Amino acid sequence: MAKGNDKGGGRLVADRRYTAKPAAQPARKPAPKKPAPRRPRRQHGLIVGMVLFLWRMVWGVLWRVTAVGALILGCVVFYFYAQLPPVTDLLDGRARGSVTMLDREGKVFAWRGETFGGQITADTVSPHLLNAVVATEDKRFFWHLGVSPRGIISAIRINLSEGRGPFEGNGGSTITQQVAKLLCLGVTYDPAQWKSEAAYESDCRSGGVWRKIKEVPFAMAMEAKYSKKEILTIYFNRAYLGAGARGFEAAAQRYFGKSAANVTPAEAAMLAGLLKAPSTYAPTGNIQRARDRAAVVIGLMHDQGYLTDAEAKDALDHPAELGKAAKQESGGFFADWVMETTPDYLARDTTEDVVIETTLDQALQAKTEAALKWVFENKVKAGSKAQAAVVVMSSDGAVRAMVGGRNLPQAGDFNRATQALRQTGSAFKPFIYAVAMDLGYSPMDYVDDSPWSIYVPGSGEYAPKNYDGKFKGMITLTQALAESRNIPAVKIQELVGRDLVKKVATEFGAATNLADGPALALGAGESTLIDMTGAYAGILNGGSSVKPYGLMALKLKDDNEVLFGQGGGIGERVISEKAAHALIYMMTQVIEQGTGRRARLDGREAAGKTGTTNSARDAWFVGFTADYVAGVWIGYDDNTPLTGVTGGGLPAEIWHEVMTRINEGVEAKPLPSEIPPNTVTGAGMDPAAAPGWTEPKPEDYVKPEDVPYFDGTNPNKPGMTEDDLADQILNDVLGQANN
Repeated sequence: MAKGNDKGGGRLVADRRYTAKPAAQPARKPAPKKPAPRRPRRQHGLIVGMVLFLWRMVWGVLWRVTAVGALILGCVVFYFYAQLPPVTDLLDGRARGSVTMLDREGKVFAWRGETFGGQITADTVSPHLLNAVVATEDKRFFWHLGVSPRGIISAIRINLSEGRGPFEGNGGSTITQQVAKLLCLGVTYDPAQWKSEAAYESDCRSGGVWRKIKEVPFAMAMEAKYSKKEILTIYFNRAYLGAGARGFEAAAQRYFGKSAANVTPAEAAMLAGLLKAPSTYAPTGNIQRARDRAAVVIGLMHDQGYLTDAEAKDALDHPAELGKAAKQESGGFFADWVMETTPDYLARDTTEDVVIETTLDQALQAKTEAALKWVFENKVKAGSKAQAAVVVMSSDGAVRAMVGGRNLPQAGDFNRATQALRQTGSAFKPFIYAVAMDLGYSPMDYVDDSPWSIYVPGSGEYAPKNYDGKFKGMITLTQALAESRNIPAVKIQELVGRDLVKKVATEFGAATNLADGPALALGAGESTLIDMTGAYAGILNGGSSVKPYGLMALKLKDDNEVLFGQGGGIGERVISEKAAHALIYMMTQVIEQGTGRRARLDGREAAGKTGTTNSARDAWFVGFTADYVAGVWIGYDDNTPLTGVTGGGLPAEIWHEVMTRINEGVEAKPLPSEIPPNTVTGAGMDPAAAPGWTEPKPEDYVKPEDVPYFDGTNPNKPGMTEDDLADQILNDVLGQANN
């Protein structure tokens, strides 16, 4: 131990080494921080303050209104959602069925009503068609919720820039909205509310702000209820695509003769192009316009990646072609006539799809149309507005071809073969001689073609005149008919009895509104071409009446049971077969050496009769061979007189051309004619006892060079034509028809 200080005042070394800890001191509170200096509050101006205040108010109202609107929209969407039926209930939206017409060989030639080709889906339709529709109508279809605000804004901009209202014209509708419109926003057709189905659909397709507002929740409900492909399926089945085709399957069959599952890119583009304006772009109306529209669709498909460069080029280089049935443009008048003669509940108002088997022969129809066209192009002055109609039928009344009018601007669809009641002129005369033959007269009996008059109570003396102003004296009944002599016709009529002539003509169906006086013999009654042709068919078949018909059988689609059978045919006997055969002989002479020589056929027997009415307002030729009966009428719809046209002129030329073409390749057969021995002479007189009677000479017959040309002139016969004389005669008497 070291020694310390004696005084004990020194410290040990250890003490210095291990110094004791100082006693704990109470914790000291940190000195409070001085607050940071406050920024001076920014002072707002009065205007800014008011703006901010208004914004807070607007925002407060806006989000509340938006919330309420969203709630209301959700409720409306849910309401529509609950009302929507299964997809399969929405595919066929037609209120009425369709009518498909087959010709005599069972081939389709016409459709009426709205056809429905059968249900298709987005999975079974051609991918090209699906892509074409989406590319054309709604390229964002698979991404939106039923409504495209961008599309609506773009449509409004386009409409306003073109001077229309914001919702007039372009609608900016999505495919879903278009389907909503097709479904009429869930409103079904009610005949008590709408005058017609057309009025209902017009209302469904109407535009306007309110309609657009209602489309939104309905479209959104559809998006919630159905898948995208189901919405497309509804669209594919309900869209109207022109020519009576409802749905893409019907349209593909109508235009291309194939299923919508098999259409090519070019065909798909043409079908999708129809959605913009079905009637305008229907290929059956204007194939080039339809192709131009299809080219636009092909461009859209290419731009959106649905077609490669090579596919787009091929589609443009090989545009869609119409199918065989669609190319068939003839038979429209015939189809309309069949619809008119079929009960409404089976045709125009049917709720089922029906098939009608008809008598139409498409080959004869095409030849008939071609013959009429050829004559007007080669025998008539260019630019003529005269109308014409032709009917071809068998001797039992089965109509094989029908042309209801020429295809002229503003001609309309008026069927002049079945709907036009026109005076018949001398085409009526065979029925006078039919009565005479049935009473026992012979074609070789004589009648005096001399000046003659008859007293008509209330009218005075009636003195018929011949068209040439001449008198032939004693001539045979055959010559009288062949030359269409008026005086003999009136004499025979008065001899056999006017009432009996009316009865026979009516039973044959030759005319209506028959005149009561002696001018009846000159064709003062009215008739349609189809009825006159049917009456002549009655002569050919041996004297039995005929009801022209086109319908053979009516069935439901995919059902072989006949619901409605043949609509006409041979009826009751009117005159004896012997009388009919005698009359046929007389009518052959009309063509061989009378007024109808221009209708003569090489190597084939034919019979017929000309007819020209007052002021040449109507010109007729009706006749037959052993196989066919054909009637031709020419005139103006407004009754304007024809210039230089008589029944023996242009109508006979048309008849000749039609008969030559339709009998091509058909074996020539003789007509069933005979000449009974004459038992009654001179209409009650011995011709030799008649004062000044001489044997008729060949030069007494009308010669070809005496017949006026089509333009009314003839250098071999200047002056008055037979029509001028006919007009003079009839204006002097009763103004009735004459030849």
